[in-house]
Amino acid sequence: MLFVAPAFLYRIENPPPGTQQGPISDWELASRLSYFLWSSLPDATLRDLAASGKLHEPAVLAAQVRRMQADARVRRLATEFACQWLHIYEFDTLDEKSERHFPEFVALRGDMYEESIRFFSELFQKDASVLDFFEADYTILNERLARFYGIPGVAGDEWRRVEGVRKHARGGILGLATTLAKQSGASRTSPILRGNWVSEVLMGDKLPRPPKDVPRLPDDETAIEGLTVRQLVERHSIDPRCANCHVRIDPLGYALEGFDPIGRRREKDLADRPIDTHAAVRDGAKFDGLDGLRKYLLTTQRDAVLKQFCKKLLGYSLGRGVQLSDAPLLSEMQRQLEQRDYRFSAAVDTIVTSRQFREIRGKDVATDDSP
Repeated sequence: MLFVAPAFLYRIENPPPGTQQGPISDWELASRLSYFLWSSLPDATLRDLAASGKLHEPAVLAAQVRRMQADARVRRLATEFACQWLHIYEFDTLDEKSERHFPEFVALRGDMYEESIRFFSELFQKDASVLDFFEADYTILNERLARFYGIPGVAGDEWRRVEGVRKHARGGILGLATTLAKQSGASRTSPILRGNWVSEVLMGDKLPRPPKDVPRLPDDETAIEGLTVRQLVERHSIDPRCANCHVRIDPLGYALEGFDPIGRRREKDLADRPIDTHAAVRDGAKFDGLDGLRKYLLTTQRDAVLKQFCKKLLGYSLGRGVQLSDAPLLSEMQRQLEQRDYRFSAAVDTIVTSRQFREIRGKDVATDDSP
């Protein structure tokens, strides 16, 4: 019976009586903190501080956040938060690529996923700027993946930080093989999928679902009526039922056409036709390729990108959807990021010292989405 008992299966917290919100106990704070940063039970240090009743003290709590963020166990935050946010969770099991077109993919997908996890882990552990999610000039590689990327000077199976990767069209979220491959078809790219991913996942836009009767585009990039994927999408987007959304998302995807369906850099498509990565978005901005898209996101769209990051991290930390009442906290997270050089810890500190993270609703108003 132990293994089916609610106290074993769930993290149960004890709300105060009545309708007033009240502070959680140090034991509950230790649990919230550990599941936020490590996706696991509190360790001995957290348990000892909870038992002493000191964990809630500001200096003690701040020191524990720094310790936990620098610990190797923050890899779980990279996996459970960053990879789920970016829709690449369990990428190493992805089996939707054409073996005929990309026979090397199965052998590389585990390395691609490991690169992503290690990249985010490094960013968290070293308290880097959250802008490095997009503009990092480094990544974590072994020889196999470096060869796939066309990056010289990396030998051996061991993973290591490699600098100066932006000149090879890598660096940050937009240059990861995982994100590029996940938002593509089995044997062709998809500016629609990639553009929608940039719009919704990175910028936080809310787009309507496409009509159910819209015809599917051909699956094979080598057999699409003599057109490039971009030309095919442009023709498809003329449909007035689709045009309003496509004008918002397709240019974002066009900028990433310099990468094939498994994330390899290219200048021609699978049918040996030249690639066009120029983009003009609805707000009038024009840019070219990954570098241009990166700059657009970090200048014109910086506020939207940072707000989306804060929303995702806050929701993950609380284990619930972000609510209208969380708006002041989201604004404070963005303000702290701007004041502290966009360091990741600025967002984490703002969350763990917030009312939402350190209090619980009264028993008479507590609901299933209580933090």
